[in-house]
Amino acid sequence: MHAHKHDHDHDDLSLERGEDHVHHHLGHTGSNKGLLIALLLTLGFAVVEVLAGFLSGSLALLSDAAHMVTDASSLGLAAAAASLARRPPSMQHSYGLVRAEVLAALLNSLAMLVLIGFIIYEAIQRFSAPHPIAGGTVVTVAVIGLIVNLIVAWTLHRGEQTLNSRAALLHVLGDALGSVAAITAGIVILATGWTPIDPLLSIFVAMLISVSAVRLLLEAVHVLMEGVPLHIKLEAVGHDLATLPGVMRVHDLHVWTLSSGTLALSAHLEIHNLADWPAILVAAHQTLESRHGIRHVTLQPEVLAAAPLVRTPYPPAVS
Repeated sequence: MHAHKHDHDHDDLSLERGEDHVHHHLGHTGSNKGLLIALLLTLGFAVVEVLAGFLSGSLALLSDAAHMVTDASSLGLAAAAASLARRPPSMQHSYGLVRAEVLAALLNSLAMLVLIGFIIYEAIQRFSAPHPIAGGTVVTVAVIGLIVNLIVAWTLHRGEQTLNSRAALLHVLGDALGSVAAITAGIVILATGWTPIDPLLSIFVAMLISVSAVRLLLEAVHVLMEGVPLHIKLEAVGHDLATLPGVMRVHDLHVWTLSSGTLALSAHLEIHNLADWPAILVAAHQTLESRHGIRHVTLQPEVLAAAPLVRTPYPPAVS
């Protein structure tokens, strides 16, 4: 005899008299106002910096301008994804569109890696064919760009921290580093006239940003592949469930990420007496939420014909 209980802290779709009743969505409901403000600031200055980059001939400034343009597109993508993620579940998307945030993070990290590759390629070309650089223009524009980037970063940091917003913040912080590199290059060129500092610093900043971009890309792919959240120990979750009073064994245990900050779990619990199931279910939910932060839970009891001689806390191999 089996019973099935699905319980979580968000409302699901309900069907009544052949109609769809859509309630609260699953995922984040925070406003994307910060993303929109950041988008307007970034896009506005991107136009100025692109023109200044071409006029000054500085690769560091051009790479910073390219960062700003990419930032604007990434912030727009992040804002659109945040808007989609707030949509309620439907008959076609029972979880809603919360994964839009993860997809945006994936696309933004890929775009950042492409941009890094372009900057490194251009820098290598500059070593063999140096360009004249207007150091004063570089410093002036880069200082203004740094101020804009810091304001945008502060705006994003104060907002809701999701995988999507982290991807947007990564772009902005990368651009801030680019501004610092452009300022440094401009000062060195003004003081010494040594132009190789410009592509050299561009490569240095690109390599620094690539570390975070690759990490973010791998994390987004891990979520899309339904991997166990990186901060969750599956063995510990299984052990905590298996040692609950009345539970003899746990199998078919799965934990995955629905969206940033929203984890889901499903498992089969072998018990001896179905009459104990309501108390076991309450204890399981309390344990999962308090110890692991998992609130979207689906548990299915399986009644054993006879109690095993030896209680199995949790099998070493997860099925």
